[in-house]
Amino acid sequence: MGIKHLAQVIKDNCPDAIKEGEIKNQFGRKVAIDASMSLYSFMVAVRSEGQQLMSDTGETTSHLMGMFYRTLRIVDNGIKPVYVFDGAPPKLKSGELAKRFQRKSEAAEAQEEAKETGTAEEVEKFSRRTVRVTREHNAEAQRLLKLMGVPYIIAPTEAEAQCAILARAGKVYGAASEDMDTLTFNAPVLLRHLTFSEQRKEPIQEIHLDRVLEGLEMELPQFIDLCILLGCDYVDPVKGIGPKVALELIRKHKTLENVVADVQKTGKYTFPEDWPYQDARLLFLEPDVRSADDPECDFKWEAPDIEGLVKFLVEEKGFSEDRVRNAAAKLQKNLKSSQQSRLEGFFQVKPKTEEEKASLKRKNEEKVEERKKKQKADAKAKKDAKAKPKMNS
Repeated sequence: MGIKHLAQVIKDNCPDAIKEGEIKNQFGRKVAIDASMSLYSFMVAVRSEGQQLMSDTGETTSHLMGMFYRTLRIVDNGIKPVYVFDGAPPKLKSGELAKRFQRKSEAAEAQEEAKETGTAEEVEKFSRRTVRVTREHNAEAQRLLKLMGVPYIIAPTEAEAQCAILARAGKVYGAASEDMDTLTFNAPVLLRHLTFSEQRKEPIQEIHLDRVLEGLEMELPQFIDLCILLGCDYVDPVKGIGPKVALELIRKHKTLENVVADVQKTGKYTFPEDWPYQDARLLFLEPDVRSADDPECDFKWEAPDIEGLVKFLVEEKGFSEDRVRNAAAKLQKNLKSSQQSRLEGFFQVKPKTEEEKASLKRKNEEKVEERKKKQKADAKAKKDAKAKPKMNS
C-alpha cells in the first residue's frame, strides 16, 4: 500500500519535487528496483483475454514475461538495474498482511460468483484483486535474473528500505518502486513507472526527497510522522484525518506525540486503542537492512546464459525460442557495451546556498498558488455551466 495520499500531497504542496520524463533520460544510471512490487504489477498487468499467462502445463508465466521483457527495455535504455526482493515482513506489518489476505479471500469468492452471474468485466476485476506473489514466483524470477546476468539481493525485511539505503550510499542513483513509503525510508530519489510497459505511455516520475522536505518545510522526522498519520502499512489510519488535516496537524504540533496529546484534549478525533506509531516511526528511521558495504551489495552485471535462458523459458515455460534468443543476444550486446558515464558523475553536488533555497521556495509557492487559481477557475466554470438554463428543442 505504501503511504495513503502522499503522491497527491507532494503534487499539491511541492510540485518542484517531481520531474517527469522519458525512460531514456535515465541513461547511464544504476537503479535499485523493488522486485516484489514489480512482480505483483506484472501479474496484474501481463494478461491475455483477462487471464494471467500460463504455460502448457498450467503454470503462471505472467511474472516471468513481465520480468524478462521489462528488464530488457530498461537495459536497452542504458540503465543498469539491480533487483531487491522482500525478506520476512516486520512483525508490525502482520495486521496489514492479514487484512490483505482477507480482501483477497473475499475477492476470490466474489470472482466465483461473478463467473456464475456477472459480466466478463466483473470477473476480470475480481481476478486482479486475488493476485498473490508466492515463494515459487519469487524463486523463478530470481532464477531468471541470474540467467540474464542481472544482479539481485534479498532484503532482510522490506525491499523499499533496502533500495533506499543503496541510493543513500551512492551505490545506485535512485530507488524504483510504486510504493511511496520508499521516500519515508529516506530514499533521496524515487523513480515511479520505470517497470511499466511501453504501451502505457506513462512518463517516468522522478521524485526528489530534499525538494519534498523543502516544499513541506519539514525535517525528515516530521515527514515520517506525517506519513504515519496519512496511513501506512504498520498502523491503522485515524478516522476523520485526511491529507489536509494530517498536514495541518503536523505543521502545527511538529510531532505525533504533540498531535496525540492535543487530539486527546479536544476529543475531535479518536485514535485506535492500540496505535503503535512510535514503533512505526522506528521502523522507518532504523529499518532492518543490509549495510551498503555488505558483500551482497557488491553488484556485478554479467553476460547472459543464452542456452540456460532457452532451457528455462522455452523448454520449461513455453516461450517462443526465436524471441528469447533475439532478446538474449540484444541483452548480451547492451550489457557488454561500455556505457557512457553521465556528466553528473564527475562532479560533487554542492549544497544549495540560502539564496538558492529561498528562490526555490518562492518558485514552489508560485506554482502552488497557480494550481489553486486554476482549480478555482475550473470549479467556477463547472458551476456556471451547470447553472446555465438548458434550451428546449
